[in-house]
Amino acid sequence: MEDKRKLPVVLVDGLHSDARHEVVEGLLREVPHSVALHHDLATAETGTVHRTVRDTSGVVSSGEAPLVNDCACCALREDLLPELARLAADGVTRMAVVELWDSVEPRAMAEVVAAHGKGVLQLTGVITAVDPALVLPYLANGDDLAEAGLAAAATDRRTVGDTWARQLEYASAIALVDDGQADEADRALISQLHPTAPQASAGSAELTELALAGFDVDAAGAGQHPACALLPQDAEEAGVSTLVWRKHRPFHPERLYDALEDLSCAAARSRGRFWLADRPDTLLSWDAAGGALCVEDNGPWLASLPDAAWDMVPPVRRAAAALDWHPEHGDCCQHLVFISPGLDRDGLTALLDSCLLTDAEYTAGRAAWKNLPAAFDEFLDPVR
Repeated sequence: MEDKRKLPVVLVDGLHSDARHEVVEGLLREVPHSVALHHDLATAETGTVHRTVRDTSGVVSSGEAPLVNDCACCALREDLLPELARLAADGVTRMAVVELWDSVEPRAMAEVVAAHGKGVLQLTGVITAVDPALVLPYLANGDDLAEAGLAAAATDRRTVGDTWARQLEYASAIALVDDGQADEADRALISQLHPTAPQASAGSAELTELALAGFDVDAAGAGQHPACALLPQDAEEAGVSTLVWRKHRPFHPERLYDALEDLSCAAARSRGRFWLADRPDTLLSWDAAGGALCVEDNGPWLASLPDAAWDMVPPVRRAAAALDWHPEHGDCCQHLVFISPGLDRDGLTALLDSCLLTDAEYTAGRAAWKNLPAAFDEFLDPVR
């Protein structure tokens, strides 16, 4: 009964701004007495962020929020919660639709609403608006957001491709705005990028049901974490492939480094976790889109932790580790997923396999592995 007194909040995100706007308008029509909030970060250079609140009749109110710490997204957070609290208190608003600005990723906003809106707000859905015909062009776009005029801060170094991928992969549902330009390959690519997300047409009653179905922030966050990400399975449809490559033998750091350019360009999207022989205790994440690759240190593998530390590890990570468990290496593994039209599965598999330790290198043992060329130091230890 308590949840019914909370104001349902739906986040609608996506770089496809026309599609996003159509989705928001459809939700407003489907749920009477609902409103949409939007913060335009394009005005951040002037020191303010412009806010509008609208319903089906048009703009209800507007205002300016000052920049916080020179961060437009920070200003959004600082201004959004009071506005949502005001709407929750008015006793009239039945649903608040937060239309995120183009390059804002939904995870941070979802966690803010869930953490600070307890008692008055209920996050019920995160919807990514998609024009199917634009999915591949955006995913393959390696330009910096700043070059496209979409950076959310002066220090924003994200690319169009990786931002778009994360927006799509975090959603609880995907809203499709199809103008007839998309083909079966475009739709197959969407399904393979996020196979567990239900899809519905913008403006449909089905999408409204999905928007109000409920959203588990903890589960969504765990699904994005490199240690326990819910990665797609092998698939093949309409010329679009998903290749899942899993091995337990570590990579030779120098051979992998030499293959990075080919591997990062081999697919429109690739992600997962991996380990290097010279850093056998470190869980590394792989995140690539548009030919741009990000490799990050995500702390130790569970197998490298003392037994006493396992009690502090979330159950979802322990479950993920159990699925990859190896009698000798524990959860240390290669688990990479490559998704793309026209994927050269055999060539990609052969290239990945060639980067693993040879039999002789493998049998030399961990002490010898740590003496291999430290090719990834410039990425993982930039201050050294």
